[in-house]
Amino acid sequence: MIRMPENKIYLPEGLRPRIPLTPATLHSSMEEGTILEAPVERCDTERTLHVNLGPMEGLIPREEAVAPSISGSGRDIALLSRVGKCICFTVKELCCDAKGAPYALLSRREVQEKALTWLLETLRPGMVLSCRVTHLEAFGAFVDIGCGVIAMLPIENISVSRIPHPAERFRIGQKILAAVASVDTEKCRFTMTHKELLGTWMENASYFRAGETVQGTVRSIRDYGAFVELAPNLSGLADLRDNVLEGDRVSVYIRSIRPERMKIKLQIIERLPPLPCPAPLRYQITDGRLEKWVYSPPGYERTPVITDFTLDA
Repeated sequence: MIRMPENKIYLPEGLRPRIPLTPATLHSSMEEGTILEAPVERCDTERTLHVNLGPMEGLIPREEAVAPSISGSGRDIALLSRVGKCICFTVKELCCDAKGAPYALLSRREVQEKALTWLLETLRPGMVLSCRVTHLEAFGAFVDIGCGVIAMLPIENISVSRIPHPAERFRIGQKILAAVASVDTEKCRFTMTHKELLGTWMENASYFRAGETVQGTVRSIRDYGAFVELAPNLSGLADLRDNVLEGDRVSVYIRSIRPERMKIKLQIIERLPPLPCPAPLRYQITDGRLEKWVYSPPGYERTPVITDFTLDA
């Protein structure tokens, strides 16, 4: 069996490279404890998960399907919600039923416990990880950072531009990148951040020029103007216009870009139809470990916006 580098062993569920699940592969997993992944077909009345292994069926008994201390729930929904989704597991035993048909006993719990131990020992603030969005709440997004181990991505860490709900940026099941903000080894909790990977003010402003007309989203309206998001980490200020509301998608004329004041002056042209789904994310940082991230441009007149990842390291 092909061995993956250690940092690729504990990938989020649904992001693992698929390999053919042959009898030899399953036997190797049983002997060596290697992690495999396959979709869950159904959850029966005993709350056993039935996994499609190709040459045979895989069974994950309830006690081997979830680790409540890791997944955060021992309720039935933690099992029912796995149906139709890929799941990580190791092969515990290869068996035959009364009719001689082969099947495999699997364990997801064992994988999660190993993944949690590795993540607690390895992750440090600033490390960039591939994640998968599992669900969204008004206060943030929950992301799988490895084999079903869930981390919290607070809404204020998603982007510099403030949004009313994480659904403005993400969809459930989406692959994203995120950096480790903090690790609580006592409570086994991970907090992530995302905005730093979307680039600094200057990196985002470099995609725009004064005199252009571009698309944006109205994020807030004040007495002195409307803040229009041009990119998740870049907004400008436009004069107020009748019938324009927060959340509206608009076309805007860029009147000026002033890095020394970190300001972009805009003029709203007209309202546009809403997008059917969030725009694709454009990452400026895709791997490695951050130590300090400075959002503000060089020469910015006020206090610069800085994230220091070394404080909790």
